[in-house]
Amino acid sequence: MIKATAGKDDPERCNQAFTVAAAAVASGVQVSLWLTGEAAWFSLPGRAADFSLPHAAPLEDLLSSVLALGTVTVCSQCAARRDIAPEDVIEGVRIAGAATFVAEIMAGGVQALVYLGLPLAGRERATGRD
Repeated sequence: MIKATAGKDDPERCNQAFTVAAAAVASGVQVSLWLTGEAAWFSLPGRAADFSLPHAAPLEDLLSSVLALGTVTVCSQCAARRDIAPEDVIEGVRIAGAATFVAEIMAGGVQALVYLGLPLAGRERATGRD
């Protein structure tokens, strides 16, 4: 399981989550990608195509790979806060809540990776810039 919490607000961290998810499914690993926080926007048609990061694979391609071979879920509270409804999301993306998340991470053999977006102050501390 891979949980992405960052979107355009933290492009490198966002892209890392999608890259790892796509690499894992390409390697035959069963992947469940959860889009939470600002990453929830990428559940909408066209949003991944609008994202770009130098020297990175297109987010739209990475998302397509995961959708083809794994599962993609948007956090229900995150979707609600952004007025994202089930009929709005890309075909194959589901909206689910905490109970589903917990059930997935508690299944046998599951490894969870979480790519957290840091608040601006945290990014400054993490990079040493003031």
